[in-house]
Amino acid sequence: MGYRFFPNFPSNNCTAEHKVRDYKIAIFTFVTVTICLSLDGFAPLETQYLLAAFGWVFLFAFLRRECLHIRSQVAVAILFAVTGEYFASIYMQGYIYRFSNIPAYVPAGHGLVYLTAVALGRSGFFQQHARYIAFFVVCICGIWSILGISGFLQRIDLIGAILYLVFMLYLFKGRSPMVYLGAFFITSWLEIVGTTAGTWAWAVIDPASKLPQGNPPSGVAAWYCLVDAVAISGAPLVLQSFHKTSGFLRRQYSIFYK
Repeated sequence: MGYRFFPNFPSNNCTAEHKVRDYKIAIFTFVTVTICLSLDGFAPLETQYLLAAFGWVFLFAFLRRECLHIRSQVAVAILFAVTGEYFASIYMQGYIYRFSNIPAYVPAGHGLVYLTAVALGRSGFFQQHARYIAFFVVCICGIWSILGISGFLQRIDLIGAILYLVFMLYLFKGRSPMVYLGAFFITSWLEIVGTTAGTWAWAVIDPASKLPQGNPPSGVAAWYCLVDAVAISGAPLVLQSFHKTSGFLRRQYSIFYK
């Protein structure tokens, strides 16, 4: 794939370090997402709190070896994503969880999902084969969208086709396409597992646009890419505010105890 198609991607076969830790994060999240969402499809409500506890423990364990910038991105991603969950699910009813709530494991889950997108995007394999992987994703998601429009997947999915186009904009024009590429794999997988297990279900008609949507919509990764974009752009502002606040407090402390 030429640079004119994916200008912000690393070149094919570029020199990239294969860090085992990146693959461990990805494998861990894919496996635990499968177990967690499948379990929550039939387990009692209290199970969600146990899953949440484990989620936070492992998220903090992974973040210990990440730089402050990535930690800040994860924090912003969690805050924005959870706010979006309450708006889109509880208020708008665009999708509904089995217990009509926001499961307790969702905040930690969003943190792990974002960290996984980052880990995949920076991994040696993704860096060396970025354009080929992107071409594969464009084709697979495109076929998914076409099947959704045709009604082959039991529902007419116009929202999915629109989201697919939005996702293409993230890949072609976004400043961090590798993160968005990684997000496609983990978020598409969790949506397929979650909806198949009955952990949540997307409304037949999108309440905002009144257009039909799939369960899940084919381009659902676009919503998660929005979270990623906010995290990437918001983290520097959070760090800047933190440094200014800590500096102000240190100055006040030194004046008070001088």
